[in-house]
Amino acid sequence: MKKTIRDLKLDGKTVLMRVDFNVPIKDGVITNDNRIVQAIPSIQYALDNNAKLVLFSHLGRVKSEEDKKANTLAPVAVRLSELLGQDVKFVPYTRGAELENKIKSLKEKEILMFENTRFEDIEGKKESKNDPDLGKYWASLGDVFVNDAFGTAHRAHASNVGIASNIKETAAGFLMEKEIKFIGEAVDIPVRPFVAILGGAKVSDKISVIENLLNKADKIFICGAMAYTFFKASGIEIGTSRFEEEYVEFAKGLLEKAKGKIVLPIDNVTADKFDIDAVPHITEDSNIQKDKMGLDIGPKTIELFKKELVDAKTVVWNGPAGVFEFPNFANGTKAICQMIAMLADATTVIGGGDSAAAAIQLGFEDKFTHISTGGGASLEYLEGKELPGVSSINDK
Repeated sequence: MKKTIRDLKLDGKTVLMRVDFNVPIKDGVITNDNRIVQAIPSIQYALDNNAKLVLFSHLGRVKSEEDKKANTLAPVAVRLSELLGQDVKFVPYTRGAELENKIKSLKEKEILMFENTRFEDIEGKKESKNDPDLGKYWASLGDVFVNDAFGTAHRAHASNVGIASNIKETAAGFLMEKEIKFIGEAVDIPVRPFVAILGGAKVSDKISVIENLLNKADKIFICGAMAYTFFKASGIEIGTSRFEEEYVEFAKGLLEKAKGKIVLPIDNVTADKFDIDAVPHITEDSNIQKDKMGLDIGPKTIELFKKELVDAKTVVWNGPAGVFEFPNFANGTKAICQMIAMLADATTVIGGGDSAAAAIQLGFEDKFTHISTGGGASLEYLEGKELPGVSSINDK
């Protein structure tokens, strides 16, 4: 068990909190503030307990001076200020006298946010490569460290592992605690039957996830474009559908090893081109016509998945069932959202990425036990890997 923010005495202390404010910004305007909203419980708890709060995050990739303009956290500080109803002091630097002085002058219940941690990557990737001096410097700015950024937990960066290695007291924020609890417990100590639904484009992205879940899940539904590699391995006609030639033998081996645990689509929604205006066509069975490509699961597959899910008590879903960005090919993903949402007394977890975006976009955000904020981190957690950002937090 990891220490959480509740285990720390925050009164009068300068609290360094790593958050994940890597939000989409277009022309200086935040287009989705979900990650900011998700961090508010930890922020509010620290303020309610008389902390002097210092927040920091990465935003986008910063490789040049030009990237700095597009990836400043200044608009995020403004939005956080609006959401909290209080001033958020913003310092446009990642180090230096101005930052140090402003942190020293913070009063209890006040918040300061400093600039994008990845500004440190322009010269030698100091943040991303966990430069020891940078981690030590940031740790020197506060008394305790709270890591609430699960989205970067699969990376050892200066702003998570670097700080944690140089400060005595570390703990998980509420969001990090939720991620550890729901994804970890769902996979490691599931209430059965445990069903995993894996979609998305590539088998190569999910190799370790499938291998790990084969030992733990009762059923694994495979959908999305990755299903066509499994079709190819089974001798099913895939037409012009996207697949990974180099993983066909691997998929064949997994199907043999699975002994019936893997459930593949039994019909498909196809089209003659990858286009938002493409005309959908439903196949009779798994086989796809030679001049068509699969872009979604069909109605028979939806019914099959529904039937297999009826008694599920734990469901983990990662990856959409089709090209949900195209309305004509969003039905499978929408149906999966609906069928999971209707499950009574089940723990239902979406493992970040496109499936999380789809659930939110389709209006099912409140229907799941937990929607992960970390795409890559949740995938690695599903693989059974130890995440450096989690392991660097103090145990209770």
